[in-house]
Amino acid sequence: DVQLVESGGGPVQPGGSLRLSCAASGFTFGNYDMSWVRQAPGEGPEWVSTINNSGDVRSYAAYLEGRFTISRDNAKNTLYLQMNSLKPEDTAVYYCRRGDRYAYDARGQGTQVTVSS
Repeated sequence: DVQLVESGGGPVQPGGSLRLSCAASGFTFGNYDMSWVRQAPGEGPEWVSTINNSGDVRSYAAYLEGRFTISRDNAKNTLYLQMNSLKPEDTAVYYCRRGDRYAYDARGQGTQVTVSS
């Protein structure tokens, strides 16, 4: 079975950093584009970033203003999201998804990120 398990979330102060991980199993990770999305309380899902299967093409939501970096290690079947200069508005549940910005077929259970002083 396809499994995506996120980790690395938690509470952080504004201006701080977190690194999220998504461990993938049950499929050939290196064959798929992968994405991060987030969902704040009372809001719909919001696309954050996508990386292609080989890791050399990355795209980001404009609102991030260069604060986040997506990466992957295909040897470890793991997707990452380095988040810097965090703001309260970044508070959300962060999910990794198998697919690109517009289509996906698997999603993890999410990891909560709370940015607050």
